Formats: sequence, C-alpha cells, structure tokens
Amino acid sequence: MVDLGNQYQNIQEEIDSAVLNVIRSTAYINGPEVKKFQESLQDYLGVKHVIPCANGTDALQVSLMALGLQPGDEVVSVDFTFAATVEVIGLLNLVPVLVDVDEKTFNMDIEALKKAITPKTKAIIPVHLFGQVANMEEVLKIAKEHNLAVVEDTAQAIGADYTFADGTVKKAGTMGDLGTTSFFPSKNLGGYGDGGAVFTNDDELAHKLRGIVNHGMYRRYYHDEVGVNSRLDSIQAAILNIKLPLLDKYNAARAKAASYYSNAFKDCKKIETPFIAENSTHAFHQYTLKVTGVDRNALQAFLMGKEIPAMIYYPVPLHAQEAYKDERYNEDDFKVTNQLIDQVISLPMHTELDEEQLEFITSSVLEFVRK
Repeated sequence: MVDLGNQYQNIQEEIDSAVLNVIRSTAYINGPEVKKFQESLQDYLGVKHVIPCANGTDALQVSLMALGLQPGDEVVSVDFTFAATVEVIGLLNLVPVLVDVDEKTFNMDIEALKKAITPKTKAIIPVHLFGQVANMEEVLKIAKEHNLAVVEDTAQAIGADYTFADGTVKKAGTMGDLGTTSFFPSKNLGGYGDGGAVFTNDDELAHKLRGIVNHGMYRRYYHDEVGVNSRLDSIQAAILNIKLPLLDKYNAARAKAASYYSNAFKDCKKIETPFIAENSTHAFHQYTLKVTGVDRNALQAFLMGKEIPAMIYYPVPLHAQEAYKDERYNEDDFKVTNQLIDQVISLPMHTELDEEQLEFITSSVLEFVRK
C-alpha cells in the first residue's frame, strides 16, 4: 500500500546525515531538531502554535484534556473512521456520540451532526477521512451557534487546503480550536516511527498543551497540570525536517496517481471513484473506491492474488465494535456507514507509484469487475 523503501532511497543521504547528527549530539528528547520542526510546521500551516507529541492518538487525547472537559460530557464524531478518534473520548470518561457520514465525501454528515447535539455536547471531532477535508464551514457555524469546541482529526489530510465562501483559504487542521495529526510512517508526512502534533491559534490552549504533554510541567519538577508523557523524539523530528519541504511534492504525486486511477475507471458504472469537493483539495492519503454489483471481498482476494495490496478501511463501523456498542445507537442512524463497509476498497496510494504499476492495478480491477 505504501512504498517507503523507494521513498527513502530518494532522500537517503539527507535522512542518514540528519539521524546521525542527532545521535552524535545526544539530544534525543526535546532537542534542537524538535524545535526546528515545530517552527517549520507552524510556518507551513500558517498557524501560531504547533505542539509536537508522541503519536496521533495522543494528539487527540491531550487536545480533549486541554479543553477541560468533564466526565459525562458528550463529544460528537463519526462512525466511519479509525477507532483512535472515539478511543480517546472513552479513555477520558467522556461520552462518544457517533453520527453517520456523507455518502460522497465519507465525512461527517451535517444534518446528522445537528440532530446529535444535546445540552451535554461540548465538542465536535470532524475527521478529514482519506484526505478529503470535511465540510468545515458548516461544522464551525454549528459549533459557534452551540458554543462547542472543534478538534480536527487531520491524521489523513495534512497539506490539504480548504476554501471558505468568502475566499479565505486554510490548511486542514488549522480551522477549529485545535487540529491534530499523526506522523505514523504511512501518513502523507510520516516519520520512521510514531509521532504526532496538535495545532492551534489559541495562546492559552497552546500553553496548557505544552504542559500536558510533559507531565504537566512548565518548570522541571513543578506539576501544574495533570499531564502525560507524550513527546516527539529528536530522531523523528530530524526525519520530518527533511520530509516537510517535500510534502507538497508528495501530495502532488498522490494526486497524479489518483487522477490516473479515476480516468481509468471513469466509464465503469460499477465503480465510483473518490469525490473531490470544489472548495478543497484532496490529500489522497487513501484512494478509496465504492463498488456496486461486485463482490468486494472477492475483488480484494483477486487483487491480493496478483500481489496487489488492497485494503478495506473500515470493515466494521465503530458503533458495532465490541468496545463501543451502546444501546443509544439505532442502525437506521448509520445507513450510509452500513453501506460503505460492504462497498469500499482502497488501492495502493503513495508517492512512488509509476505508470506501469498504475496500469497493472487498474487493468486488474477492471478485469475482475467486468467478468
């Protein structure tokens, strides 16, 4: 699904040098490379504060901690996404409220969001799934109307742009009160291990977050907050410092591969290619098809038999997961999600795809679909 080996070969000299410099410096935690990455990412995103942390899940958790939410407070997010988004809500004894997604974008359904808000609702976590930015104009409007915090899950969409009705353009993750991302190796901006970050333009939240990620300390051995140990290590920061200037190039390569896929499938009525909203770019963390009149699982097996990785994101909705089942949920409220889990299939998507590979993948998909 991701060719990290060839990507590394293209930047091997710079990566090796950067990693060795950290090792020689012995500044493994909170070293100069971390500060450099933090400042560079702030400049790239156009955001006042970036708070690096250990991984994308921690980024979500410390964001909710910084908001000062109390046990029993409700947080609205989507049913069709990776479990980390709802996992952190449960860990903090908050109440996850899952809503259905839009059938085109796979992102939060705005009408479902409106219906889900109660007097106990305190925050919304929209997920920019697969690289398509959620309908942030409407999410922010609803949040303002009900005085709710917004935490963007940008783990799959870093680098994507969103244009508001007034022409203002913002990077994904910089529009809500807080934005979060992951630097897991397979991400569009990935390290060679775990890593994550929180973004915000709020000085007070930034200050609180910097304490929370460091055991609640602003001064050594003085604990002003209940915190956690969640830091981006210097080696990962050094790697990300090499890769950040390449992010737009990487995203453009993904978009080019996505365009090849979509053009190849455009005349096949059984295949629906990814939707791209007019007012946003798509980071194509995943290239995810919807297939109808096709045995999706058999298609996956067929492709795997040809040594073409094909993944199902996500085979079980969160409301049906053993850890998150709740009698509050009604299957009729998740009609789109319940369809998608039987229809979606993701094809290889990374920066190193060449035309020969793309032709082989697309012809193989069409070979099965047209049987």
